[in-house]
Amino acid sequence: MNPFLYRVRLRNYKSIAACDVGLRRLTILIGANGSGKSNFVDALNFVADALMTSLDHALRSRGGIKDVRRRSHGRPNHFTIRLDFSLAPDVRGHYAFTVGAKKGAGFEVIDEECRISSDGVLDKAYYRIRKGKLENSSLSTQPAYTNDRLYLVRLSGEPAFRPLFDALSRMCFYRLAPDVIRQIQPADEGNLLVKNGANVASVFSRFDSKTKNRVIEYLSAIVPGISSVSPKTLAGNETIEFTQEVEEGQPHQTFLANCMSDGTLRALGILVALLQGGDGKMGQVPVVSVEEPEVALHPAAAGILFDILRESSDFRQVIVTSHSPELLDHVDIEPDDLLSVEMKNGATVLAPIDKTSREALRQKLYTPGELLRLNQLGTDEEQIPSAATYQQMKLFEL
Repeated sequence: MNPFLYRVRLRNYKSIAACDVGLRRLTILIGANGSGKSNFVDALNFVADALMTSLDHALRSRGGIKDVRRRSHGRPNHFTIRLDFSLAPDVRGHYAFTVGAKKGAGFEVIDEECRISSDGVLDKAYYRIRKGKLENSSLSTQPAYTNDRLYLVRLSGEPAFRPLFDALSRMCFYRLAPDVIRQIQPADEGNLLVKNGANVASVFSRFDSKTKNRVIEYLSAIVPGISSVSPKTLAGNETIEFTQEVEEGQPHQTFLANCMSDGTLRALGILVALLQGGDGKMGQVPVVSVEEPEVALHPAAAGILFDILRESSDFRQVIVTSHSPELLDHVDIEPDDLLSVEMKNGATVLAPIDKTSREALRQKLYTPGELLRLNQLGTDEEQIPSAATYQQMKLFEL
């Protein structure tokens, strides 16, 4: 399976002055706290939020455009996101937009472009908005354009653009909160796990028996003694019930989520996030991102966690952030699976790992975790374009 997003270009997004990186089916962003890993992931999340809710909501939930555009000397008044995608082996294209701050207050979409090529036909579906005006489009009838929302939302009902809208809007990004998962929640009709994991009981209840058993199998490996997991309904609300061995030779006991540890609840949330929509359909969940999945888990569970990440990447794209050597102590991690993230001169830099480390991994001399402990997974300086090159970075083509 090709990755849904195979190339990402950003300019002036939060701490990222500019970047141009390739993504794989499994991509691990490695870097110290505060290096900007979360800002890169948030740029992808911003696209999903802006399409599923509104551009205004996506900006407001991040503090407004003043907190989204990069803070620097001679501060830019706009930011740009470009995503190159593959919807199917013969369907490729890109989606890009620039959002700028208005004088005084507010924001506007300055540029937006979408190109989709399929069945050997270049630009089978396309449109281009330049400087706030709809310039051209493959559609014979064009919906009205307004500069306070993304035009792709307007075209979501058009057959040519609907698959892309669905895929981008269904990308899922997680910062799981055990304190929230622990609480009894109202029954939820959604099929997808929410960002903090609050509706884990509802989503898990909709899994088929094979997927439920897979979750239990992995969870029992991470948390010894767990023998079953099941949704529990209480006066119309829902939670999770665990069955666990507490003393050898004694009957297993049941515990609700409010009695379980943070590590157990995070592990469950990660499993549900990664295995939801496991039928392999691109329209379900094309991308799942989990920030620092190893948090609150015992280091011995890191190998199992990596197995889960790799299995999930067989039927969807997986992006994780980490600075855990234990998670990276796996010989099956390929050099191209890793992106190094560093803060240099006040700006986030993303690039493949340096050549020496790549060669050491190819020859199986070290695991990525061992190199991380030696502080040897830095960015490849040769693949960090200069400021002048970034200014010339091609973000729009039509």
